[in-house]
Amino acid sequence: MISFVSLMTHDRLHIRELVERIAVHNDQQAYKQFFCMFQSRLRQFAYSVIKSHEIAEEITSDVFIKIWNKRVSLLKIDNIVLYLYVSVKNQSLNYLSQKSKENVFFSDEILVEMKSIYFDPEQLMITAEMMRRVQMAISTLPPKCRQIFKLVKEDGLRYKEVAELLGISLKTVEAQMSIALRRVAQSIHFDINTSVSSYLGK
Repeated sequence: MISFVSLMTHDRLHIRELVERIAVHNDQQAYKQFFCMFQSRLRQFAYSVIKSHEIAEEITSDVFIKIWNKRVSLLKIDNIVLYLYVSVKNQSLNYLSQKSKENVFFSDEILVEMKSIYFDPEQLMITAEMMRRVQMAISTLPPKCRQIFKLVKEDGLRYKEVAELLGISLKTVEAQMSIALRRVAQSIHFDINTSVSSYLGK
C-alpha cells in the first residue's frame, strides 16, 4: 500500500514555538527559520496568481517584512499558516487590481505547478517510469483539482484551511482530493479503494 507524504509536513507546535520566540523575544534566528520554512512555497503560490517570478518574490518578501514589523501581535493570530497564505493571496490580487488589465478573480483557473510526489520508500520502490506516470496524472488534473492537491499534499494545509483560503466548501475540497488521488492511483495501477480510503484521513 502506498503512503503519500507531504513535502511540507509542518510540526505546528514547532511553528507556534518559532512565532512565540519572534513575538516575545525578537528572536532573529527564529525569524530566519520561519522564513526558510515558508518562503519558497509562498513564492510559488504568489506566482500561481500573478505569473511573474519577480513580482512573486517581491510580494513574498513584503509579507515577511510585515510579519517582522508586527511581530508583537503575532500571538493574536490563531492560524499563522493560513494567515501567511491569505496575506500572499491578497497582496497578489491587489497587485493585479492595480494593473487594471481586467477584472481579476481568484478563480478555478489558477494553476499551481506540481514539482514532486514523494512515497514511503519502505512500502514502494519508485521507478522512473512510475514517477513519470504520476507526474503525467497530476499534469492532466483540472486546474482547480491540481491546485487543491498541491496545497494539501505539498504545502501541508488542512482541508478546512484550503476551503477557507480558496473560498470554497469543505465538501468541494474533499471531492477534488478524491478525484486527484484516484487519478494518481490509476496511473500506477494499485488497489484504489484500499489506498484512497486509507489516505483520505484529514
